[in-house]
Amino acid sequence: MGVIFIAEKIKIENVVASTDIKKIISLDKLLTVLEASEYEPEQFPGLVYRLDEPRVATLVFRSGKIICVGARSTSDAKRALQKTVRNIKKIGIRVNENAIKVKIENIVVSVNLGKELNLDQLAFRLEDSEYEPEQFPGLVYRIYDPKVAFLLFSSGRVVCAGAKSLDAVKKAVKRLESKLRSLNV
Repeated sequence: MGVIFIAEKIKIENVVASTDIKKIISLDKLLTVLEASEYEPEQFPGLVYRLDEPRVATLVFRSGKIICVGARSTSDAKRALQKTVRNIKKIGIRVNENAIKVKIENIVVSVNLGKELNLDQLAFRLEDSEYEPEQFPGLVYRIYDPKVAFLLFSSGRVVCAGAKSLDAVKKAVKRLESKLRSLNV
């Protein structure tokens, strides 16, 4: 019997999202009003602002670009960016919060297939795959519609990265499932 993917088995590990307020931000000034933030320009050009709710980090750049990392859902990523923008307004920058456009950059999910995989065998049978166990313990398998990369591990754990929406994640996982079934894995 082949691998059976169940949509409920998909677990979001990380959502990366961005926005741009299109205003120059004084990061030194922002540091004074944002608790739980760090700004060390010698090491990283952005201000790192850690939020407790949702539990994420936002990276704020002088150019006005803001990136959210570590969210567990697209809605958490959007909330974190909105919260960060509200706090940026505290230093006197005028921003229309309603005009903020949030772009999902990457969704990383994991799935456990519930069975072990023979990666040596899969490397020969899956086109567009790479497997170099001396360098990395997982097999990298790429598909192009939607454009994502899968990391398959011998334990049966699979990580999918690169999707821009949850619909793309589901479509990609279904394509992987179909491919594995066709190979009688």
